Amino acid sequence: MSNPHSAAVPTADDLLRGVDLAGRTAIVTGASSGVGVAIASALVRAGAEVTLAVRDVAAGDQAAEAIAAQSGAHARPAVEAIDLLSMATVRAFAARWGDRPLDLLINNAGLMGPPLARTEDGFESQMAVNYFAPFLLSELLLPNLAARTGRVVIVSSGSHHFAKLRLDDLNYGQRDYEKFEAYGHAKLCANLLAVEYSRRHARQGVTMNACTPGGVATNLGRHVTFEDAVRLGWVNEDGTLPHGRMKTADEGAATPVWAAVAPELAGQGGLYLEDCAIAPIWSPSLPSGWGVTAASLDPDDARRLWDVAETLILKEVA
Repeated sequence: MSNPHSAAVPTADDLLRGVDLAGRTAIVTGASSGVGVAIASALVRAGAEVTLAVRDVAAGDQAAEAIAAQSGAHARPAVEAIDLLSMATVRAFAARWGDRPLDLLINNAGLMGPPLARTEDGFESQMAVNYFAPFLLSELLLPNLAARTGRVVIVSSGSHHFAKLRLDDLNYGQRDYEKFEAYGHAKLCANLLAVEYSRRHARQGVTMNACTPGGVATNLGRHVTFEDAVRLGWVNEDGTLPHGRMKTADEGAATPVWAAVAPELAGQGGLYLEDCAIAPIWSPSLPSGWGVTAASLDPDDARRLWDVAETLILKEVA
């Protein structure tokens, strides 16, 4: 079988060549390093007014200065504090945003493979960062997005293939915690969030799509050992990669940017995007981890998950 990832890989700037985003506003979470910086940089160079929503404001300021220096005459992005491990800071960020209209919300920030930890809200940390916080932020900013028929993007992962939905135990209070299963579970939930968010808000013209940037070497992998990577099949024992090279951050930013601006995606939500295309539903004819599982786009599970998660968020922040 030919490798579907073997074609030339575009960068975010390639996708935005000739695109004018002047007058458009965007928020990019986790934009102090890695793919988040690459997404924000490309949007700024295309003329968008970008806010870096970051946990480490000093690192965000450094990223903003670097983006401004690389972008010539384009404006320096704004920097705002948000900690996706705390629903209170998510609410505070949305309150500071106020009633300003918003065109693009890129839920890029992620957490992968840490030891078991619980947040101040009682959420397992990977579920908090990868699912609960994007859920809450996207809901709080819905009026701002509706004012511009905005788009929401949530960054997912092929690791969703390796988990099954557990509505009865989203925060690992009942079952043993395995850090990479937990990561896949949170990303599966992110896919389902895109489905139900888009269904609920279709009348307001706001959509959410999930996407994977692909394999990119960033500090997202700071909790991953070499032995972990071999066991998961991400690298061979000799350190080579089983499916070609890792993407650069600029290449990893391409699919999230495509999700944000592609004309052909106008009005379409609840999709899982991979390599700047709508991903196929996984079948045995595809290699493991490629495409998207049907279970992670199931509309009935998406509704049930929404109801459970909404109750947890309201309970914890009441």
